[in-house]
Amino acid sequence: MSTVIYEFSEHVATLTLNRPGSLNALNLAMIDELRALSARAAFDPEVRVVILRGAGDHFMAGGDLKWFRDQLALSPHERQRCFEELIAVAHASILTLKGMGKPAIAAVHGAVAGFGMSLMMACDLVLAADNAYFTLAYSNIALSPDGGATWSLPRQVGLKQAMEIALLGDRFDATRARELGLVNRVVPWAQLSVEAAMLAQRLAMGPAAALARTKALLNQSLGTALEAQLQAEQRAFAACGADPDFNEGLAAFFERRKASYGLG
Repeated sequence: MSTVIYEFSEHVATLTLNRPGSLNALNLAMIDELRALSARAAFDPEVRVVILRGAGDHFMAGGDLKWFRDQLALSPHERQRCFEELIAVAHASILTLKGMGKPAIAAVHGAVAGFGMSLMMACDLVLAADNAYFTLAYSNIALSPDGGATWSLPRQVGLKQAMEIALLGDRFDATRARELGLVNRVVPWAQLSVEAAMLAQRLAMGPAAALARTKALLNQSLGTALEAQLQAEQRAFAACGADPDFNEGLAAFFERRKASYGLG
């Protein structure tokens, strides 16, 4: 059985974490499949939006602790090397989600813990079911965070809140996640799939090149000086202005109709 299911329809690729009996806990197979399938979505020109979700009752309850327990048989040196190799593969999917030139949507429910939070934060937009609950969790088993959590969290909630979430490892609900800025919208659990699909279709019908450049500009902005960011905006704006989608966008505006951007 595949630990990540890949589906494609109407320019949207949906990646479903598929270990529902284990709360979609991350194991070696899932790490490898997530890396491969996120790359598949990123490089497929037919894919304009990616949805990441979990099968069953939860999004992801973090890493597979049973596997971690098995590694205690290794010497500390062997364990350290093993973990470094493991995390390197896991991080490839994070880099792909952040760097792909198309929006990534996380649709989360139930447990969103550990690496599950990291995956969620790597996505551009997050819809959370009203039954979702969140915990970074690493400190509860004497680990430090991975998956880019220490990069994403302070940027999304501020340093003091990030310290509290990471150091204490406490659990909080979807309403609190929305207040912190970790999720965009909280929706009824029964409507999560529908809301995610509607949002994905709205983005998929948009101007792909302009959205990709906007995502890139926003992602680089916090580490870029104002002058350099202005120059990057200048280049992106001019490139968008030379794109056929700009012609269509203007024509649709003046003709008072909905734009139809380069969908094959």
